[in-house]
Amino acid sequence: MILTELKQKQAFTRYYDEDPQAQIARIRQIKADMGTELLIVAHHYQKDEVVQFADARGDSLKLAQVAASNHTAKQIVFCGVHFMAETADILTSDDQRVILPDPMAGCSMADMANSYQLTEAWQALTARLSGDIIPVTYVNSTAAIKAFVGEHGGIVVTSGNAPKIVSWALQQAKHLLFLPDQHLGRNTALALGVPASEIGLWNAQAGQLEADTGADYRVILWNGYCSVHQQFNVAQITGLRQKYPDVKVIVHSECQHAVVMAADASGSTRDLIDYIQQAPAGTRIAVGTDNNLVGRLIRENPDKKVMYLNPMSCACILMNRIDLPHLAWTMDQLAAHQPANQITVDATTAHWAKVALDRMLKLS
Repeated sequence: MILTELKQKQAFTRYYDEDPQAQIARIRQIKADMGTELLIVAHHYQKDEVVQFADARGDSLKLAQVAASNHTAKQIVFCGVHFMAETADILTSDDQRVILPDPMAGCSMADMANSYQLTEAWQALTARLSGDIIPVTYVNSTAAIKAFVGEHGGIVVTSGNAPKIVSWALQQAKHLLFLPDQHLGRNTALALGVPASEIGLWNAQAGQLEADTGADYRVILWNGYCSVHQQFNVAQITGLRQKYPDVKVIVHSECQHAVVMAADASGSTRDLIDYIQQAPAGTRIAVGTDNNLVGRLIRENPDKKVMYLNPMSCACILMNRIDLPHLAWTMDQLAAHQPANQITVDATTAHWAKVALDRMLKLS
């Protein structure tokens, strides 16, 4: 096994020495040869060198749904991160193969919640709250976390449907555990009228509530966050408004609450794209989200003055592991009938994770 992996790695290194144009031509040829048996999807945060080949692009759930609705593609190349490919595998049929060009493309937020930590938190919180609690997990979580939530009567949420799903969850139980993104959870709960005093924060590393006042918390957040959206702050917004009084600032709802409150609008990736597309020509709009996407929005909306909220912000490093060489290698493997890096979720985990996903899809 180790020898095989070493040989595979040695064979791959040459892809970084190849002419990119040759790789582009080869990918296009293989894609044409495979026809409808191949589906390539790319997340909004991918670089242009990858997005150019996508049959569909979107957020993680949309891409999983696109894959699930396609019944002709036997090979689905998912240009995103690991949890997204897992979701696609859960929602697609057994005769479809989901491939992640680089299995090391993960998500730091998803990694902030594991099954051991969640089990520990659940035991402590159900004891404290007499079991009257429902778990809600952001789609940016592992299949194992989704499965736990599904098995315990909970539901999956996206940044786009968070208000609707969280509102539903609050009707099902007196208390709600929201993981792993504390900022989306806080922004949503406050927007729905939950007082800040009734929102607690679970420290997964310490295995306890932070600054526990003994309050009867309505919503308990997990202390996770997105490393990309942590890079935006109120000072950046204030500085831009001083320089450009006419600027409209829009940010992703994974940003900290103070940033969301200082912005003109916030929401999901789809919401941000729609805001720009629907804005009048000439509107100056500063965008606080992954800079790969912001750069693309600048190029695709030349009639507007789209700009970076933080031009020094790093794009998602793990998402960027999927690059042109990895995609070229993946396509060559498919052409040689030796598909690699298939993402599979075991049957039990997939079953319960799908329960949580289906609950959300029925309400969306």
